[in-house]
Amino acid sequence: MPRRERREQLLGSALEVFVAQGYHAAAMDDIAERAGVSKPVLYQHFPGKLELYLALLDTSCDQIIDNCRQALASTTDNKLRVGATVEVFFAYVASETGAFRLVFESDLTNEPAVRALVDRVTIDCAEMIADVIHDDTGLPDEASRLLAVSLVGMAQVSARFWLSGAGASGDITQNDAAALVAGLAWRGIRGYPLTDDH
Repeated sequence: MPRRERREQLLGSALEVFVAQGYHAAAMDDIAERAGVSKPVLYQHFPGKLELYLALLDTSCDQIIDNCRQALASTTDNKLRVGATVEVFFAYVASETGAFRLVFESDLTNEPAVRALVDRVTIDCAEMIADVIHDDTGLPDEASRLLAVSLVGMAQVSARFWLSGAGASGDITQNDAAALVAGLAWRGIRGYPLTDDH
């Protein structure tokens, strides 16, 4: 198997093991077994469990950030932008891979490299949203950033809460839940007047 394909296979197997067991309970033996390879093959690609976890976490963080970027670029209608951005977080937590647990529920956040990657999701998504808020409202950078972090936090926390409650029970569909939260966010953010340029 080509090196790149093997690496992807190993990351996929590691994701399953880390999501099911958490970082501390997961063993390199378990990951190698899940991938159907020997431990030496696993170590050829990743020198240790932390490096494997960080590679997986980095990929997961990139996915959320890229999806947020695409949501913001998908339209110039800010109401639709809010909805699309909120949906990014709901779709991410609803994914069958369970990768969101690595990003939002990691049992390794005391590790500085892990904390930095997890924080990057909030920071990068908020920066993109803050740029839109600043450009449209003329609010100062810090005020725009604070509002953006609030929107990201609302989307992320409500998506996780939905998944563990109404989503798990089927009482509220993913689309309805995302629309409900987007409606709340839009009612708040639209109160900031547009600049004369918008």
